[in-house]
Amino acid sequence: MNNNQTNSSITKQGSKWIDECHQGIRYGMEGKVLIKEKSKFQEIMVIESTRYGKGLLLDGCWMTAEKQERHYHECLVHPALCSAHEIKKVLIIGGGDGGSAKECLRYSELEHLDMVEIDEKVIQISKKYLQEIGGMAWQDNRLHVKIENGINWAANATDNSYDVVIVDGSDPNGPAEGLFNRDFYKNCKRILRKGGVFATQSESPEAFKNVHIQVIKLLREVFGNADPTYGCVPMYPSGWWSWTFASTESPRYQKPNSKRAQDIAKQCEIWSPRWQAGAFQAIPAFIDREINK
Repeated sequence: MNNNQTNSSITKQGSKWIDECHQGIRYGMEGKVLIKEKSKFQEIMVIESTRYGKGLLLDGCWMTAEKQERHYHECLVHPALCSAHEIKKVLIIGGGDGGSAKECLRYSELEHLDMVEIDEKVIQISKKYLQEIGGMAWQDNRLHVKIENGINWAANATDNSYDVVIVDGSDPNGPAEGLFNRDFYKNCKRILRKGGVFATQSESPEAFKNVHIQVIKLLREVFGNADPTYGCVPMYPSGWWSWTFASTESPRYQKPNSKRAQDIAKQCEIWSPRWQAGAFQAIPAFIDREINK
């Protein structure tokens, strides 16, 4: 967010604390800065932390870390890919760290994965410093990386061209600002095939309450069916995070394909059909009241 900035301070022992500051609260890790560069879009920083391994910040906001990424990526990807009618062709908008791609490529049914990332430098730095997050995704010939604006990609893509569309973007500022509006969601709906599922990270119901509510309401207006899940990503503001799923014919994202789920759950640290069922039911009362007015 615009009011976020990265602060760093040296402890008495000489260790550095790298903090994301959001609305008067600091979310920090102890470690050292490995690289700090500016692309034409944003500041990119990679740190090596004491607790969570190597981590990525964009414009001073925590994006991911080696020992945290599965808390986020599994919860974004698997409710969608386990429930779509087919998963032969999938689109990720954003996701330059490679974590969402890695989770998608666990599915043998998947034949073609487009990843549209606006900032090539994020990919370059992630490949060099965050190999554990992307894993072997970068070498998988099913992955097709496009260095383009994801909003334009969705606007220009052919109707009914993807089985699943995943939005793995940062907070709604800078390069990700246009990923949180009606026109973009309408294009995502248009390019989904029948039986398809749309998935997006939808911020924290505590730290980004207004954005979170707006995303759910817009997706319900555009798709007809949309529901959030809730989980924990300790490194993010408040530690409380959400992912929202949408589809047209029915809320099919709530019912994982049992065969796919059985195979994938064995490979997961966080996601399982049981986790997913609970995550859909974990909506806080104040959000439930607001989105159902």
